[in-house]
Amino acid sequence: MLGVASPAFAHVTVQPGEASQGGFTTVAFQVPNERDDANTVQLEVTLPLDNPVAFVSTEPVPGWTIQVERSTLPKPLVSEDGEITEAVSKITWSGGSITPGSFQRFPVSVGPLPKTASLEFKAVQTYSNGEIVRWIDETPASGEEPEHPAPALKLLAAKKAVDTAATAAATAAVPKDIATTSDIDSAKTIAIIGIAVGALGLIVAIVALVRKPKPAS
Repeated sequence: MLGVASPAFAHVTVQPGEASQGGFTTVAFQVPNERDDANTVQLEVTLPLDNPVAFVSTEPVPGWTIQVERSTLPKPLVSEDGEITEAVSKITWSGGSITPGSFQRFPVSVGPLPKTASLEFKAVQTYSNGEIVRWIDETPASGEEPEHPAPALKLLAAKKAVDTAATAAATAAVPKDIATTSDIDSAKTIAIIGIAVGALGLIVAIVALVRKPKPAS
């Protein structure tokens, strides 16, 4: 996706900036062109191997060629499919062009995400005039942004879901023919009203019978 850049997107970033640990997600590396006299013609993104992501897949971007490099992991990962000894270590997009005042998004699907506070993806942006900008600086604990911060994905602990399934199961286990307190109260009220109406009708009938004139003899 090609768009118009704004001051809020002055750096190479990863969007959205948050994801859940242990899950799969699709992120996009958002690359603005910050030069008035050159186009962005290449982006290299390095994936960390100390906190590797087992499965990585790229989405085609019109006009761009994608090259994916894999490396041997320092420590194998254990997954449901067995032991993983290699993982994607670098993705390079080239052949396209981001013009001045525009930005481009490069989508990537990743997962399962490691159980760590964040992932930093070092990025290298190349311009058509040969200039190279390295977005590789780590953000310090103070939170003060460096000049060329590496795109960072904040990883949140998976939220504990409310056990609605158990509640639903417990509700479903109650037989439908068992009335609730409100049902019983409503039935009692209706019965009392019915008895009162019936008694009133009987009284009216008796009064009418008593007042009925006797036939002449």
